[in-house]
Amino acid sequence: MDPIEPLHSEDGFESDASPRGFDDSAPRPVGSTPLEEALLSRLDEDKAQDMVLIDLKGKSAMADTMIVASGRSHRHVGAIADHLLRTLKEQGLGKAKVEGLPHCDWVLIDAGDVIVHLFRPEVRTFYNIEKIWAVDSAHRMVRD
Repeated sequence: MDPIEPLHSEDGFESDASPRGFDDSAPRPVGSTPLEEALLSRLDEDKAQDMVLIDLKGKSAMADTMIVASGRSHRHVGAIADHLLRTLKEQGLGKAKVEGLPHCDWVLIDAGDVIVHLFRPEVRTFYNIEKIWAVDSAHRMVRD
């Protein structure tokens, strides 16, 4: 009898390939400030999915930049949020406002000039907040 392959590896992630709908080759957004770059690097290291950076300068007084990303599960979203909060503290922004951390369906981190939205994929699809801000908004996606 052939051995049965596990559905998940020991660390809890898919054993063979990336989760459905996620393209590892998608370019990482480009930040224009050290804070944006630090947050995007942390998201990249934590394997956040479908990262989008939206430039809000001149479009909103609430922030200069919005970053939207997804995690694979509640636990992944929570871990990413925790790591981003540590990164913000290292950048001298230890008093960032956080909403949604107990449930980890949608976590919002307000770091002043940068707002980060972390979603589970189903919740992100439902709310589709990128579409609200995407009209005539400059998305910085490709790093040259």
